[in-house]
Amino acid sequence: MTNEHLHHPDLAGDAAAQADWVAVQIGFLAHSAQTPQAMARLLAARPEFSRGHAVMGLFYLLLGRAELIAPARDALNKARSSQSGADTQYVAALEAWLAGAPSRAVACCETILRDSPHDALAMKLSQAIRFVLGDSAGMRRSIERVLPAYGADHPARGYALGCHAFTLEETGAYSRAEITGRQALWLAPDDAWGLHAVAHVHDMTGRSAEGLAWLTGREGAWAHCNNFRYHVWWHMALMLLDQGDIAGALALYDREIRAERTDDYRDIANATSLLMRIELEGGTVGARWEELGALCAARTGDGCLIFADLHYMLALEGSGRAADSAALLKRVARDGAAHSGEFARCMADPGQEAMLGLRAFAAANWGAAFTHLARARATLPRAGGSHAQRDIFERMTIDAALRAGFLDDAERLLSERTRLRAMREDLYCAKRRDMIEQAREPAGRYRVPAQ
Repeated sequence: MTNEHLHHPDLAGDAAAQADWVAVQIGFLAHSAQTPQAMARLLAARPEFSRGHAVMGLFYLLLGRAELIAPARDALNKARSSQSGADTQYVAALEAWLAGAPSRAVACCETILRDSPHDALAMKLSQAIRFVLGDSAGMRRSIERVLPAYGADHPARGYALGCHAFTLEETGAYSRAEITGRQALWLAPDDAWGLHAVAHVHDMTGRSAEGLAWLTGREGAWAHCNNFRYHVWWHMALMLLDQGDIAGALALYDREIRAERTDDYRDIANATSLLMRIELEGGTVGARWEELGALCAARTGDGCLIFADLHYMLALEGSGRAADSAALLKRVARDGAAHSGEFARCMADPGQEAMLGLRAFAAANWGAAFTHLARARATLPRAGGSHAQRDIFERMTIDAALRAGFLDDAERLLSERTRLRAMREDLYCAKRRDMIEQAREPAGRYRVPAQ
């Protein structure tokens, strides 16, 4: 196995810079916490390295924070000033995203991969941007086109298989996904993405006990990670919850998932979606909403990703911050009306209906909550994220139908959810089917809880 596939011609003869560039790429593939340090060393030593600046700008944009747009533009200017022919498409990708067209940034990555399918950085960037666009089918097509270039001598072969595993899972090929994810981890023991792809399979096939067994003892595969490690712990908490262990899920929330109380939207998504799941199951989360609400009140003006905004709304409503919730809804409506860019269009659809549904749910206006959330269902994948992440909104839609007395609608949605999940029912589904059955009994001895 050789690192030559990861070398850059502009760094030829500079062993230290070449090593840092390899570390940046492997770090990005492995979701390593050390990636920023390697990039900082590289750009300090080689400030003229155009591709480094372009990639740094794309990294900023992937973080989904309004205050990082200016640094991304600065990175673009630096990339342009020293651009070489080998870096044209990387620079063009950053330009496209900053112009409001991340799908064009994906196209630039695919152009790179057409000529250099072994370029693991372009491969992972295409995967990452498509993920925030909700394009799981495109993720799978992209990785399957380039996989033949990842032979036994390619240092990123394991990570490429991990990416393939995740796309297989998101497109419903669960058995292949599990096999491929396990192969990825054999080749790259620090491939947290591949490991988490297998966790996704367990989630989507209702096998939480097996999922806990899969993750337990493999903590070393994600201990090196940046905040992605909190997401893997989140998966473990979901599995505990599916086993009926609310106390265990909350303990994991406090000890690992919110070990670092950041306002990174991915960390907020982990936290809010888990707390809402727990509340839907009748658990009490105490004052945990307050910490999240205070952080999210400062993010209402961001407007970078509707996926982030939806989870901010969960935190604001969960903590009773009505004024901040209203401000967020107003901003989403304004951005949606402007239609200035691809992500802004997601503010209009599915954003506004989903937001209205979340607010109505918090107000216990179950009929309106169901109506709005049901309208957002078809286009919700455009918000990005995975099936597992978006499942909180599916659960809230079903629970709104139940609480509104729309039993036929709730049953239909449960059946659709089960079909997506390889016809395997998890604890959530089983409990709701029982609620529907009892609510339909002539004696009316059971009523769906109003809250």
